[in-house]
Amino acid sequence: MPRHRGAFDPSNPAPYELSRSRIENYIRCKACFWLQQIHRVSPPEIPSFTINTTTDILLKRDADAVRGKSSLPLWEQHNLGHMIPFEHENLEKWASSLHYGTNDSYFNAVHEPSNIKLGGGLDDVFLNTQTEQIHIVDYKSTAQGTRSPNKYEKKPVSLDDPWKASYKRQMDMYVWVAREKGFDVSDIGYFVYVDAQHKDISGMLTDEDPSKAWMEFTAAIIPYRANVSWIESTLLEIREFLESQTVCPQHTPKEGFSGCDVGRYANAMMAALGKDRTGEQLTL
Repeated sequence: MPRHRGAFDPSNPAPYELSRSRIENYIRCKACFWLQQIHRVSPPEIPSFTINTTTDILLKRDADAVRGKSSLPLWEQHNLGHMIPFEHENLEKWASSLHYGTNDSYFNAVHEPSNIKLGGGLDDVFLNTQTEQIHIVDYKSTAQGTRSPNKYEKKPVSLDDPWKASYKRQMDMYVWVAREKGFDVSDIGYFVYVDAQHKDISGMLTDEDPSKAWMEFTAAIIPYRANVSWIESTLLEIREFLESQTVCPQHTPKEGFSGCDVGRYANAMMAALGKDRTGEQLTL
């Protein structure tokens, strides 16, 4: 049976593959989701921040060095010395966000009632040696002081910022997928945050090796209790939407950190192009 991905085809009986980011797209703006999943019209993309990818890679290497054997000093500092990096033969496949839907050995699960295959790329998994449960771990990097460098005071990283609601939903979805794959997964997931610092730091360059530069990060672990109660109803809603929505819905209005920036721009652009300088309506 051919895989069902890309543009939605109601005649294809294979599970329709949706990554956690596409689910997030549906939650944020149904119009953008409809354009992408029905007509393969993708919104403009912001280039990925490769420094974030690099911090993820390095944190994963720290975990790999003791995987299946012992904890890490950061975890011990947070009274989590009983947590060790989980060892599994498919761990590298679970980390592959581009190939998540390839087969069952990757990080995906099929929701039978909606026939949607939900998946993505995991950052890491830790094993609780006291309970034998696994915990989903997500690596995040930030630089809180860059918004107001002259007034910046060091503060703990938290999940309270409004744009981090999507981080929480990502954790929810990954807990759900891991459980559907048959693992005993704790409700508690962990965000490992590294926060770049500049306050009271003289610079990046060193006298020892003029060709190298160094940046200092603080590190913290933030627990989060996953809520998976919304996921299955949302998958059913998405299936109904894909099968019944024949015209593009309205873009979700942009309000603060929620809603659709693409729709805000598109509406403003069409309003501007719809009239010439005399106020007469243009034919597009």
